[in-house]
Amino acid sequence: MASRLEINFIRLLSRCESLASEKRGETEWRLEKYVGALEEMLVALRKSPSKPTPEVLAEYTRKVNFLKGTLEAEKLSSPTEKALANQFLAPGRTATMANERMSVTKKVHTQTKARCTGEMRDELLGTVGRSDRTADVTSLCFPLDERQSAAELDAVLQHHHNLQEKLAEDMLNLARNLKNNTLAAQNIIKQDNQTLSQSMRQADLNFEKLKTESERLEQHTKKSVNWLLWLMLILVSFTFISMILFIRIFPRLR
Repeated sequence: MASRLEINFIRLLSRCESLASEKRGETEWRLEKYVGALEEMLVALRKSPSKPTPEVLAEYTRKVNFLKGTLEAEKLSSPTEKALANQFLAPGRTATMANERMSVTKKVHTQTKARCTGEMRDELLGTVGRSDRTADVTSLCFPLDERQSAAELDAVLQHHHNLQEKLAEDMLNLARNLKNNTLAAQNIIKQDNQTLSQSMRQADLNFEKLKTESERLEQHTKKSVNWLLWLMLILVSFTFISMILFIRIFPRLR
């Protein structure tokens, strides 16, 4: 069973869809305020203990984002920008109220696309700012121009579509190159780490060998000093004894 918050959200969402499907003037401010309230209620609905299923929440989010995107597209100055912005909008898939046969957001999306197409056709024909009578006379007298303008409109849309495809392809190539560069840098860093590890191990081995050789040299030095000391003591003793014997054997002459 839907909570009270969800029921209020559905009612406000249905009201916003109804306002979006109607022709609004430039001074109309209610829809923008209602959509802002919808975003706040959607955040509260996600945090509610009795929140709906993830599929229903995703549908609510899609409809709120569509209404917000429609308002932002209407603020654009160029009809071409409006048409491109509307192409990226995703309307809701299901009806909001039970008595609706189809999603109102789909109807709004279709109306918005048709209105943007008409504005682009008027811009290409140069009829923006003229009176309705002049536009009617032009449409009656020059049906061939209208067909040409429709072809030009299709060419403009195709041009923008090609630009989007080229941009997507460039972004894909850029992402692919970035991935390859990242992998190459990762391999280089890995090799450098291995080389550094080997150098550190070799340095440790050299340090151990140097330490061992230093200890051996120190022991050898100590042994050499001991043997030299004993040799000098023996030499001094032998010299002293020899002098004593020489004195005894050869007494001093008188």
